[in-house]
Amino acid sequence: MIHIQPDEGISLRFGAKVPGSIMKLGLVNMDFDYARDFGASHSTGYERLLYDCMVGDATLFQRADMVEAGWSVIQPLLDVWKALPARGFPNYPSGSWGPKEADDLMERDGRAWRDIEMEEFAARNTAATSTKKS
Repeated sequence: MIHIQPDEGISLRFGAKVPGSIMKLGLVNMDFDYARDFGASHSTGYERLLYDCMVGDATLFQRADMVEAGWSVIQPLLDVWKALPARGFPNYPSGSWGPKEADDLMERDGRAWRDIEMEEFAARNTAATSTKKS
């Protein structure tokens, strides 16, 4: 999982074999938090851009002709999409788990999406229950 502003970092969660002769997997968490690991938060992207602008460094800025060239490629696509709305496009509301067609795609191969929120909820409840018992 990539964490973006204001709490930049990267988290990786995976299963690894627990040492020993028995085949048992344990959950491993690897976390990088910029502020925690370096003791201070870094400047925001805007701070960097404003500073570069003040000192005259145009490295991170696009020239007008490059911006125009980019739009010359994209604008025809936007025009077609506006004129001919997609038929049967599996659109879905923002913040949802996606279209039903995504579930159907997985089910065809006997698979299913992982419900990470439910797994994390269960893990927190298990940890809280074991803490209360101690």
